[in-house]
Amino acid sequence: MGPLLWPRLLLGCFVLLLPPPGAAEFSPSLDSDFTFTLPAGRKECFYQPMRKEASLELEYQVLDGAGLDVDFHLLSPKGETLVFDERKSDGVHTVETEDGDYMFCFDNTFSTISEKVIFFELILDNMGEDGQDQEDWKKYVTGTDLLDMKLEDILESINSVKARLSKSVQIQTLLRAFEARDRNIQESNFDRVNFWSMVNLGVMVVVSALQVYMLKSLFEDKRKSRT
Repeated sequence: MGPLLWPRLLLGCFVLLLPPPGAAEFSPSLDSDFTFTLPAGRKECFYQPMRKEASLELEYQVLDGAGLDVDFHLLSPKGETLVFDERKSDGVHTVETEDGDYMFCFDNTFSTISEKVIFFELILDNMGEDGQDQEDWKKYVTGTDLLDMKLEDILESINSVKARLSKSVQIQTLLRAFEARDRNIQESNFDRVNFWSMVNLGVMVVVSALQVYMLKSLFEDKRKSRT
Protein backbone atom coordinates (compact mmCIF):
# COMPACT_ATOMS: atom_id res chain seq x y z
CA MET A 1 0.00 0.00 0.00
CA GLY A 2 1.15 3.54 -0.66
CA PRO A 3 1.72 6.08 2.12
CA LEU A 4 -1.58 7.78 1.22
CA LEU A 5 -3.51 4.70 2.35
CA TRP A 6 -1.90 4.48 5.80
CA PRO A 7 -1.98 7.79 7.71
CA ARG A 8 -0.94 7.20 11.31
CA LEU A 9 -3.83 8.46 13.46
CA LEU A 10 -4.45 7.87 17.18
CA LEU A 11 -7.98 6.62 16.77
CA GLY A 12 -9.33 4.02 14.41
CA CYS A 13 -11.31 5.35 11.49
CA PHE A 14 -13.45 3.34 9.14
CA VAL A 15 -13.61 3.32 5.39
CA LEU A 16 -16.39 2.11 3.17
CA LEU A 17 -15.64 -0.05 0.16
CA LEU A 18 -12.40 -1.42 -1.25
CA PRO A 19 -10.11 0.05 -2.36
CA PRO A 20 -10.34 2.65 0.47
CA PRO A 21 -9.49 6.29 -0.20
CA GLY A 22 -8.02 6.48 3.31
CA ALA A 23 -7.42 4.20 6.23
CA ALA A 24 -6.20 4.47 9.80
CA GLU A 25 -4.73 2.30 12.51
CA PHE A 26 -5.59 1.97 16.16
CA SER A 27 -3.25 3.30 18.79
CA PRO A 28 -0.55 0.85 19.93
CA SER A 29 -2.40 0.08 23.17
CA LEU A 30 -2.89 -3.60 23.88
CA ASP A 31 -6.63 -3.30 24.40
CA SER A 32 -8.95 -1.15 22.28
CA ASP A 33 -12.72 -1.14 21.93
CA PHE A 34 -15.05 0.80 19.68
CA THR A 35 -18.81 1.15 19.14
CA PHE A 36 -20.24 2.50 15.89
CA THR A 37 -23.42 2.59 13.82
CA LEU A 38 -23.40 0.68 10.52
CA PRO A 39 -26.05 2.07 8.13
CA ALA A 40 -28.27 -0.20 6.06
CA GLY A 41 -26.69 -1.37 2.81
CA ARG A 42 -23.17 -0.33 3.88
CA LYS A 43 -19.85 -2.06 4.55
CA GLU A 44 -17.18 -0.58 6.79
CA CYS A 45 -13.60 -1.76 7.27
CA PHE A 46 -10.88 -1.19 9.87
CA TYR A 47 -7.12 -1.75 9.76
CA GLN A 48 -4.73 -2.88 12.49
CA PRO A 49 -0.93 -3.09 11.98
CA MET A 50 0.63 -6.17 13.58
CA ARG A 51 4.08 -7.59 14.18
CA LYS A 52 5.40 -11.04 13.39
CA GLU A 53 4.62 -13.80 15.92
CA ALA A 54 2.13 -11.59 17.76
CA SER A 55 -1.49 -12.44 18.55
CA LEU A 56 -4.64 -10.60 17.50
CA GLU A 57 -7.89 -11.36 19.32
CA LEU A 58 -11.06 -9.72 18.09
CA GLU A 59 -14.53 -9.96 19.63
CA TYR A 60 -17.63 -8.28 18.23
CA GLN A 61 -21.31 -8.01 19.12
CA VAL A 62 -24.34 -6.52 17.38
CA LEU A 63 -25.99 -4.38 20.06
CA ASP A 64 -29.01 -3.08 18.17
CA GLY A 65 -30.81 -3.45 14.85
CA ALA A 66 -33.30 -5.80 13.25
CA GLY A 67 -32.15 -9.40 13.47
CA LEU A 68 -29.03 -8.48 15.49
CA ASP A 69 -26.84 -9.91 12.71
CA VAL A 70 -23.98 -8.79 10.47
CA ASP A 71 -21.42 -10.30 8.09
CA PHE A 72 -17.82 -10.26 9.33
CA HIS A 73 -14.56 -10.63 7.35
CA LEU A 74 -10.96 -10.79 8.60
CA LEU A 75 -8.21 -10.56 5.97
CA SER A 76 -4.45 -11.03 6.25
CA PRO A 77 -1.90 -8.50 4.91
CA LYS A 78 -1.72 -10.67 1.76
CA GLY A 79 -5.46 -10.32 1.19
CA GLU A 80 -6.29 -13.88 2.26
CA THR A 81 -9.60 -14.43 4.06
CA LEU A 82 -8.85 -15.74 7.54
CA VAL A 83 -12.34 -15.54 9.03
CA PHE A 84 -15.78 -15.17 7.48
CA ASP A 85 -18.95 -15.05 9.61
CA GLU A 86 -22.26 -14.81 7.78
CA ARG A 87 -25.11 -13.02 9.55
CA LYS A 88 -23.85 -13.61 13.09
CA SER A 89 -24.82 -11.62 16.18
CA ASP A 90 -21.42 -12.05 17.88
CA GLY A 91 -18.09 -13.77 17.49
CA VAL A 92 -14.61 -14.21 18.99
CA HIS A 93 -11.54 -14.89 16.81
CA THR A 94 -7.83 -15.18 17.58
CA VAL A 95 -5.08 -15.35 14.95
CA GLU A 96 -1.31 -15.55 15.04
CA THR A 97 -0.02 -12.64 13.00
CA GLU A 98 2.81 -11.66 10.70
CA ASP A 99 4.20 -8.26 9.78
CA GLY A 100 1.61 -6.14 8.02
CA ASP A 101 -1.81 -4.56 8.25
CA TYR A 102 -4.81 -6.77 9.00
CA MET A 103 -8.21 -5.71 7.74
CA PHE A 104 -11.55 -6.61 9.30
CA CYS A 105 -14.89 -5.58 7.84
CA PHE A 106 -18.50 -5.47 9.00
CA ASP A 107 -20.97 -5.90 6.14
CA ASN A 108 -24.62 -4.82 6.35
CA THR A 109 -25.31 -4.75 2.61
CA PHE A 110 -27.88 -7.53 2.94
CA SER A 111 -30.13 -5.17 4.93
CA THR A 112 -31.98 -2.46 3.01
CA ILE A 113 -33.78 -0.82 5.95
CA SER A 114 -32.25 -1.54 9.35
CA GLU A 115 -28.99 -0.02 10.58
CA LYS A 116 -26.87 -1.91 13.14
CA VAL A 117 -25.05 -0.75 16.26
CA ILE A 118 -21.84 -2.79 16.55
CA PHE A 119 -19.34 -3.10 19.38
CA PHE A 120 -15.92 -4.70 18.93
CA GLU A 121 -12.78 -5.10 21.02
CA LEU A 122 -9.18 -5.73 19.98
CA ILE A 123 -6.67 -7.46 22.27
CA LEU A 124 -3.05 -7.47 21.07
CA ASP A 125 -0.47 -9.80 22.61
CA ASN A 126 3.29 -10.18 22.14
CA MET A 127 3.65 -6.80 20.48
CA GLY A 128 7.24 -6.43 21.75
CA GLU A 129 6.59 -3.79 24.38
CA ASP A 130 6.98 -5.99 27.48
CA GLY A 131 10.54 -6.91 26.51
CA GLN A 132 11.44 -3.24 26.26
CA ASP A 133 9.92 -2.63 29.69
CA GLN A 134 12.07 -5.38 31.15
CA GLU A 135 15.21 -3.85 29.64
CA ASP A 136 14.27 -0.51 31.20
CA TRP A 137 13.96 -2.21 34.59
CA LYS A 138 17.40 -3.80 34.25
CA LYS A 139 18.97 -0.38 33.79
CA TYR A 140 17.97 0.67 37.29
CA VAL A 141 18.14 -2.58 39.28
CA THR A 142 21.56 -4.10 39.93
CA GLY A 143 23.17 -6.45 42.41
CA THR A 144 21.25 -7.06 45.65
CA ASP A 145 18.94 -4.04 45.46
CA LEU A 146 15.28 -4.23 46.46
CA LEU A 147 15.93 -6.40 49.52
CA ASP A 148 17.70 -9.13 47.54
CA MET A 149 14.61 -9.86 45.47
CA LYS A 150 15.34 -11.07 42.01
CA LEU A 151 14.39 -8.88 39.11
CA GLU A 152 12.65 -11.83 37.47
CA ASP A 153 10.40 -12.26 40.52
CA ILE A 154 9.42 -8.60 40.47
CA LEU A 155 8.68 -8.67 36.77
CA GLU A 156 6.70 -11.88 37.12
CA SER A 157 4.55 -10.34 39.86
CA ILE A 158 4.00 -7.15 37.89
CA ASN A 159 3.10 -9.05 34.73
CA SER A 160 0.69 -11.24 36.69
CA VAL A 161 -1.07 -8.21 38.15
CA LYS A 162 -1.11 -6.54 34.74
CA ALA A 163 -2.63 -9.61 33.09
CA ARG A 164 -5.33 -9.90 35.75
CA LEU A 165 -6.20 -6.22 35.52
CA SER A 166 -6.40 -6.44 31.73
CA LYS A 167 -8.67 -9.48 32.02
CA SER A 168 -10.90 -7.63 34.51
CA VAL A 169 -11.18 -4.64 32.20
CA GLN A 170 -12.00 -6.92 29.28
CA ILE A 171 -14.73 -8.72 31.24
CA GLN A 172 -16.25 -5.43 32.40
CA THR A 173 -16.26 -4.12 28.84
CA LEU A 174 -18.00 -7.25 27.58
CA LEU A 175 -20.55 -7.08 30.39
CA ARG A 176 -21.35 -3.48 29.43
CA ALA A 177 -21.82 -4.59 25.83
CA PHE A 178 -24.14 -7.42 26.88
CA GLU A 179 -26.07 -5.01 29.08
CA ALA A 180 -26.47 -2.53 26.20
CA ARG A 181 -27.73 -5.27 23.87
CA ASP A 182 -30.19 -6.61 26.46
CA ARG A 183 -31.45 -3.10 27.15
CA ASN A 184 -32.05 -2.49 23.45
CA ILE A 185 -33.95 -5.78 23.19
CA GLN A 186 -36.08 -4.90 26.22
CA GLU A 187 -36.88 -1.44 24.86
CA SER A 188 -37.84 -2.96 21.52
CA ASN A 189 -40.11 -5.49 23.23
CA PHE A 190 -41.63 -2.71 25.35
CA ASP A 191 -42.48 -0.70 22.22
CA ARG A 192 -44.02 -3.77 20.57
CA VAL A 193 -46.14 -4.56 23.63
CA ASN A 194 -47.40 -0.98 23.76
CA PHE A 195 -48.18 -0.96 20.05
CA TRP A 196 -50.16 -4.20 20.06
CA SER A 197 -51.90 -3.21 23.28
CA MET A 198 -53.15 -0.07 21.57
CA VAL A 199 -54.24 -2.14 18.56
CA ASN A 200 -56.16 -4.54 20.80
CA LEU A 201 -57.74 -1.63 22.64
CA GLY A 202 -58.82 -0.08 19.34
CA VAL A 203 -60.30 -3.38 18.16
CA MET A 204 -62.22 -3.76 21.44
CA VAL A 205 -63.64 -0.25 21.13
CA VAL A 206 -64.72 -0.86 17.54
CA VAL A 207 -66.32 -4.24 18.40
CA SER A 208 -68.13 -2.71 21.37
CA ALA A 209 -69.50 0.10 19.21
CA LEU A 210 -70.67 -2.40 16.58
CA GLN A 211 -72.42 -4.51 19.20
CA VAL A 212 -74.25 -1.49 20.64
CA TYR A 213 -75.24 -0.41 17.15
CA MET A 214 -76.54 -3.88 16.24
CA LEU A 215 -78.55 -4.22 19.44
CA LYS A 216 -80.00 -0.75 19.01
CA SER A 217 -80.97 -1.47 15.42
CA LEU A 218 -82.77 -4.69 16.45
CA PHE A 219 -84.98 -2.86 18.97
CA GLU A 220 -85.73 -0.09 16.47
CA ASP A 221 -86.83 -2.69 13.88
CA LYS A 222 -89.27 -4.28 16.37
CA ARG A 223 -90.82 -0.92 17.22
CA LYS A 224 -91.37 -0.13 13.56
CA SER A 225 -93.01 -3.51 12.92
CA ARG A 226 -95.51 -2.98 15.77
CA THR A 227 -96.61 0.37 14.47
